[in-house]
Amino acid sequence: MADIRLEGVGHSYDGGRTWAVKPTTWTWRGSRAYALLGPSGCGKTTLLNIISGLITPTEGRVFFDDRDVTGVPTAGRNIAQVFQFPVLYEEMSVYDNLAFPLRNRKVPKQEVDRRVREVSRLLGLDQVLGRRSRRLDAGRQQIVSLGRGLVRSQVAAVLLDEPLTVVDPALKWTLRSKLKEIHRDTGHTLVYVTHDQTEALTFADEVVVLNEGAIVQAGEPSELFLSPSHEFVGHFIGSPGMNMLPAEIAGDVVRVGREEVGTVREPLPPGPVRIGVRPEFVRITPAGASPGVTARVTGIDRMGAYDLVHATASEHRLIAKTEAGCSYRPDAVEFLHFPADRTFLFRDQVRCGSLAPLNGRGQA
Repeated sequence: MADIRLEGVGHSYDGGRTWAVKPTTWTWRGSRAYALLGPSGCGKTTLLNIISGLITPTEGRVFFDDRDVTGVPTAGRNIAQVFQFPVLYEEMSVYDNLAFPLRNRKVPKQEVDRRVREVSRLLGLDQVLGRRSRRLDAGRQQIVSLGRGLVRSQVAAVLLDEPLTVVDPALKWTLRSKLKEIHRDTGHTLVYVTHDQTEALTFADEVVVLNEGAIVQAGEPSELFLSPSHEFVGHFIGSPGMNMLPAEIAGDVVRVGREEVGTVREPLPPGPVRIGVRPEFVRITPAGASPGVTARVTGIDRMGAYDLVHATASEHRLIAKTEAGCSYRPDAVEFLHFPADRTFLFRDQVRCGSLAPLNGRGQA
């Protein structure tokens, strides 16, 4: 279980004109489970393949603990990697596929059997151990492939590149729990690439958010949701994502259009900002009850357990998440309050401050 350290690592596929991964210095601590989260094309798989040795970075160095592995091929890095689609010996049985990585490393027969049966039990493969892998459906084949990556107990890291893509959605919840259980058992350094925020937030000890080849924020799931430091994190995490409204700082007062919504908590120069507040924290209140903005309701999404109230304020869209069965109607004019302790200010996409109550008012 190694610390994985990147020092100035960057990669370009076109000679430096553009960067798939911008030069980055970062450390993945040993024995922790990480999710590398971001949209398609943001550089997640490139970064994972740099760690595994499938790609040599254009610049920078890769270390496993204090060992420089930048030029070391994949086979010499002692890692296990699971890809997006199954990689199996189709004519082998499930048992033999799981045992292969251990037999290849001369692990004693009794230990091979113990590890294979333990992993197969955790992944629900007990009943198919004797079946040839080609006779399984694609989802079950991928579970076997996942088991091959997890069966080794002594590896520097386990790298998973969107491993649940072809797995039936009903099984994903179960498998994520099983992965956490296996991680607790083995203590591997684990890096899990995904574009699915649910997978990332429910699985990882720490989520690393990547956008356009750069790490924009990392933290525990609750930190990313409650305290995003970048507009992209606010937008990408959450369903729906964070509301973003153009605003203006005049003196220490923050205004959306002509309406005052609060003051700046930290001293900030006057000028334009963007207010960020999650739909979960927007409150629909009687006009004048607290600082806020006047908005016109444009629609209601009845989601079963809750409702999403769509509205426009100063010609900008926003959403409030309310209890199910709300009585708001399209075209109604309502008053929206932004709780000061859940509302942030952004400039150039980076969080620069937060909202404070206006004249002592405006608390949730």
